[in-house]
Amino acid sequence: MILSDKEILDEIAKGNIIIEPYDRNCLGTNSYDVHLGKHLAVYEDEMLDAKKHNTIRHFDIPEEGFVLQPGVLYLGVTEEYTETHAHVPFLEGKSSMGRLGIDIHATAGKGDVGFCNYWTLEISCIQPVRIYAGMPVGQLIYFKVEGEIENAYNKKSSAKYNQRSPKPMESMMWKNFK
Repeated sequence: MILSDKEILDEIAKGNIIIEPYDRNCLGTNSYDVHLGKHLAVYEDEMLDAKKHNTIRHFDIPEEGFVLQPGVLYLGVTEEYTETHAHVPFLEGKSSMGRLGIDIHATAGKGDVGFCNYWTLEISCIQPVRIYAGMPVGQLIYFKVEGEIENAYNKKSSAKYNQRSPKPMESMMWKNFK
């Protein structure tokens, strides 16, 4: 079951959902709008290797915007830092982004109970398109969980994306091969 706006507000009041910065105007009927942060990154190597730590180069979106190019994977980040302690957060792209031919995630739309961080976005586009820091990019939807959580994400020693960072994080797939 998806949380309604009133349930999201109740969970924020209880501390089960944290959104920083929080703006009441971004709360929809059953979701919360998140925005594109100013930091982007691209992989330094053209060919990536799942067993290797592929490094990225960070840069900031200038005030006049940045033109995404087809065929390039950009790692972006949400402006919002979030914590979700009792629900499963899902990040979906806004339809306005999709109508510009922009995808904000390749496969990683679901968070785990206990996810506490900024959301790294896997951004790609169909044709060149100018984007801007602060523009709405997605919606967080919260699902109820049945039963107790034994191992929240922020408590797992094996969690690869627990280090708080306002910059996009590269793939840590290589850690699975150790």
